[in-house]
Formats: sequence, structure tokens, C-alpha cells
Amino acid sequence: AAVSWYDEFQRLYDTIPCVEVQVLKEHSDQVLHLSFSHSGCLFASCSKDCTVKIWSNELDISLQHSSNMRPYNWSYTQFSQFNSDDSLLLVSGVFVGPHNSSSGEIAVISMENFTLLSRVRNKPYDVFGCWLNETNLISGNLHRIGRVTSCSVLWLNNAFQGVESENVNVVKRLFKIQNLNASTIRTVMVADCSRYDSPDLLLDYEEQLAASSTSTCQVFDLGSDSEEEEAKPKQAPEPAAQELPDEGGVVAEDGLQEFFGDIMEGRVRPAMTEMELETKVAELFVRNRTKPPELNLLPTDSSSKMKYLIFTTGCLTYSPHQIGIKRILPHQMTTAGPVLGEERRSDEFFDSLDHVIDIHGHIIGMGLSPDHRYLYVNSRAWPRDCIISDPMQPPPIAEEIDLHVFDLKTMKEVKRALRAHRAYTPNEECFFIFLDVSRDFVASGAEDRHGYIWDRHYNICLAKLQHDNVVNSVAFSPVEQELLLTASDDATIKVWRSPRTVRVQHARKPRPRKLLFSWLMNQNS
Repeated sequence: AAVSWYDEFQRLYDTIPCVEVQVLKEHSDQVLHLSFSHSGCLFASCSKDCTVKIWSNELDISLQHSSNMRPYNWSYTQFSQFNSDDSLLLVSGVFVGPHNSSSGEIAVISMENFTLLSRVRNKPYDVFGCWLNETNLISGNLHRIGRVTSCSVLWLNNAFQGVESENVNVVKRLFKIQNLNASTIRTVMVADCSRYDSPDLLLDYEEQLAASSTSTCQVFDLGSDSEEEEAKPKQAPEPAAQELPDEGGVVAEDGLQEFFGDIMEGRVRPAMTEMELETKVAELFVRNRTKPPELNLLPTDSSSKMKYLIFTTGCLTYSPHQIGIKRILPHQMTTAGPVLGEERRSDEFFDSLDHVIDIHGHIIGMGLSPDHRYLYVNSRAWPRDCIISDPMQPPPIAEEIDLHVFDLKTMKEVKRALRAHRAYTPNEECFFIFLDVSRDFVASGAEDRHGYIWDRHYNICLAKLQHDNVVNSVAFSPVEQELLLTASDDATIKVWRSPRTVRVQHARKPRPRKLLFSWLMNQNS
């Protein structure tokens, strides 16, 4: 939309929020997450000091309220999100349970008087949680089946649980999904398909084709005519699972019995480890106990009210290396109806994923563009030809962070990965680095003590924003992309504005020299 290259240069030079204008030091420990209200008037910060703080976003940002979550046995707060009308704040934290076991909990706080409305258990804690609509939020639970096999259940919760009638449901099961090889569902978020047809920025389709041809990320559309239940990377193909006939349940049962017979007769060669055996049995068991994926995943005019539930998951190891996508239909967006969700056949225990994106690396961050059309993913790549033989020992991960971009309408990677930022922690210590996307820019934290800003049009790194420690989170103002916040392990929040905004603000302030001159003139007279 630029009129000239000079205008484009001016935009890239003058509108980037790279000038530090304020440092907020009210937190006493590492600051982990930042989130703006949709109006841009408020923002929230979460910290290892176990508080969530609400800030007023004026010319000089000021603290409006602080809630201490230690009285509720929380260790720290880690994530927050305002609902669509900014009347409620979802706060996610780590909860210390019996015998010092760590789980998660979600609290809902009213923005009218900052009172705590409800609390919901959330397991594992890095599911974080998110809003589905104005009054309903999504949480998770995890049930262990074996050493490396588990079941994730995603729940829809009403924010006003304490005041609802006993005759009205305040919770409903959304989905129940099997996990293999020590993987779990984490980092849930919701994308609104109704925004796709009027994107803020439409990325170049020719670049999309070029990117997809060179991408290391594999995209699996599971909502096809085949009845495969889960996508498998090249290292672990399961062709038999993709060709089940209509009576697939019978075939799967026979396959399980045949496999047990082979084990008893010693015909399984080479010998399988205990974890390999558990995974193989779980795969065979689940084939005829999973509800088939929905057909025609891509949104159409008739499905404009549909939403996508997006989360990190995996199939090879415990480190999150896949993005799962599941459609949420309009009738599923309320807690009305049976607590255990939709009716299903007695042999359908699990829900299947509609779509899987394999990143081939450890996912450490995700964010949606403002129009929900594009998904940005921070990941640390695995070695190209690595083979995972033990799910408890994932491959080493690169120090360089790749920032992938996926079009959720076409389900294709649309840009070559953005690079510049780095991380150093190994797999077992790896933590989430939150990113954010505005109309023209994308920003991310990093472990190299900097925040980074890229241009979404040209894939170029525009600015490095310095801190004294790891930068955990960044957040653009939703109404003013020339304002950016960064949060760090140095216990500070830094406020960054564009050179143009700083000039305008300084021009509005009276100059001290002129005031002094006027005072002297008055004294002389």
C-alpha cells in the first residue's frame, strides 16, 4: 500500500517502537508475560513474584492494581488474557498441591472491582488456558494411562461458576485426546475463522509456494477421506493405520490380538523395549476407539462462525514438536448440554485431530496475527536426519530460534523462517518465549537479553531491544503498533515507542527554556 519507496523507508525507519521511554520496576522477580486489553487502555503482567499487576496505559504508564496469588497456594503467575469485551481477566499460574506436586490453576478476575470470580484447575500448567468467548474459557486436564501414554481432556468452563444456578452446567468436556510417547497437549489458543476473508495483511502467495517447497515442516490434513488417526513423520511410518476399511474396529481388534499372540510366541523381532511395547499397544487399541476427524477442514462461507482450537502436542517425544488443530463448531461453544460433551458410540473413547503441523523441533512460542489468519511459531530445530528411539531423550536443539509463519486458511507455510534471536537452555530446561504480532510487525523475546522486531512484509529484522537478562514476553498495543512492551528476567518491563511518536510527544510538552525566558521577562518588568 506504500505510495513510494521513500514512504516505505520512512515507515521502516520512523514507526518502529525502538526508543526506550519508560522502565517499570514494580515487580520483585522475573516478569514472565504481558497482555493488553482489546481497547489498549490496560495491560496485565505476570511474574515469579506471584502477582498479576494491572497497568493503566496512558502517556506515562502507571500501576492500577496488584493481586497477590500466594494465599491460593500459587507458586507464580505465568500468563494472562483479557476477554473480548475487557470485562474479565484470565490469569494462569502454577499451583502447589499435596506433597508439593505442581499443577496449574486458572483464576478469573473482574475488571470492574478486581474481585476473584472463580478458579479452575489446569493440568499440566503449561496448557495456560484461553478464552473461547466472552464468558467461557478453556482449561486442560491430564490422565496418565501408562509410563509414556496419557489422555488429555480439554474442558469448557463458565467464568461465573460461583453464581450460576445448580441446574445450569458450569463446565463441559470439549475434547478427549490420546497422547503417545510422553507427549501432552500444551499452550492452547483459539483462532476465529470469521476474520479470514478481511486480513490486515495478505502475504505473497508466490513466496508461500517457495517456502512450502523448502520447508522442513510437514503439514498433515487429517480431515480427508482416509481414517488415519494421527500424522506420523517420516521416521515412524504406519501405513497400516491409513487404510482401515469401514469395519476398521474389527481389523484393529484382530491386529491387537495378533500382536499379543506374536509376543507370547516370541515372534516379535527385534525385541521391543517396555516403552515401545506400550506405545504399540496404545496405537492398536486406539484405532477403533477414536472418533474420525471432521471432513473439509478449511473454512467456508457456511462455517464462518467456526473457530479453531490450536495447541502444541507431539507423537515422538515429550518435547512439543507438533501443532494440533481441532475445529470448534458453534454448538460446542457453550456449557449447555451434557457435561461429558457430544453423544458418541460406546467404543469411541477419543477425539482425533483435524490437522497436524510437524515442526521438526522444540516449539517454544506461538502467536496469532490480529486478523487470526496467520500463526507465528517460535521453534528450535532438531538435527535434520535425527531418529528418536527413546521418547524420554529428545534430540539436541539448535541455539538459533526459527520463527515460522503458517496461513490458517490454506494450512500452508507462507514465509521462510525469520531468524536473528537465540536461546541456550537444553531440552529439559527449555521454557516458553512469548511473541506478538501487529499489523506490520512481529516481535519476540529471546534468551540473548534482547527483544526483536521484524517487518512482516519483507522478513527483515528491524530492531534489537536490550535488557539485562532473558526477554520472556513482548506485547504490541492492539490500537497503536508503535507502542511495544517487553518483559524480562531482570524484573523490569520496558516501554518502547517509535521515533515519530517520541517526536510528537516532545513537541506537545512546553520547553523549559521558553518557560525560563518568560519568567525572567516577568521579573524584569
